[in-house]
Amino acid sequence: MSGTEARTRRAPRSENSLGIIFGVSAYGLWGLLPLYFIILAPAGPVEIVANRVLWSLLFCALLLTVTSAWRPVLVVLRTPRLLAPLAVAALLIAVNWLVYTYGVTSGQAIEASLGYFINPLVSVLLGVVVLRERLRPLQWTAIGMGVIAVIVLAVGYGSVPWIALVLAFSFGTYGFVKKKVGSRVNALSSLSIETLVLTPIAAAVMVWLASTGSATLTSEGTGHFWIMAASGVITAVPLLFFGAAARRLPLTTIGLLQYLAPVLQFLLALLVLHEQMPLERWVGFGLVWVGLILLTTDMVWTLRRQPRPTGTSAPVATA
Repeated sequence: MSGTEARTRRAPRSENSLGIIFGVSAYGLWGLLPLYFIILAPAGPVEIVANRVLWSLLFCALLLTVTSAWRPVLVVLRTPRLLAPLAVAALLIAVNWLVYTYGVTSGQAIEASLGYFINPLVSVLLGVVVLRERLRPLQWTAIGMGVIAVIVLAVGYGSVPWIALVLAFSFGTYGFVKKKVGSRVNALSSLSIETLVLTPIAAAVMVWLASTGSATLTSEGTGHFWIMAASGVITAVPLLFFGAAARRLPLTTIGLLQYLAPVLQFLLALLVLHEQMPLERWVGFGLVWVGLILLTTDMVWTLRRQPRPTGTSAPVATA
């Protein structure tokens, strides 16, 4: 075997391994986000999200300049059919960030993690309601388990777990809207546009907080300022890692990796933040986890049944 042939055969495996590293890094960083929000105290969720938007825009502008990648952003700004869905996506992700930050900083990180466990079920449900897709039996069973879980948790909480539901539906709808844009806008350009859309709101919020004496950005010391400023990096880097992983990994692998973030968030809330987990919550979470196992099994089984293209050897799919 020649050296060229050996390198060609090793390339797909190397790309797959690199994709897994990027994917684990992305979801691992997202899973550790609760720790970051906790150390930002006494900043409240509104100030944290406003800073996250402003510093993310600054970091994205720096990356776009260093990589000479402003052209795709300018193209989107001049193309209404691309800009409109990204503006809607920006509002959805702002709601998601705000509710998630509120959940973590108010001692409800376990319920916040539940939102991301439920999210795949919501995505399937949106396919039925919006796209009129027909579900397979295992998918219907998984959704049914999710509905029962919400009922059990509502009884256990004494109220509907609205934090989890808002997170699941906002992020599920966000993904649906972003899918309309597809691959026409890369991850960095998309984040830049979304933060740009939110910047006027975020700037107005910071001015209001400063005028009322509620802003902590410059009043809690140098360390607090720079930790808050790091939100731009903490927002952008996992997204870029995810984009790199999605280009290299099959859809099934991405689907399995996505559970890493809520698992880490759940464990942090339980073991580090010491939030309570009574029996009814264990039952509710258990039903959600069973539903996710069924959903994942259906996904893997369906993809394995799909015929591979003739004349090629198991290419690495793009999610």
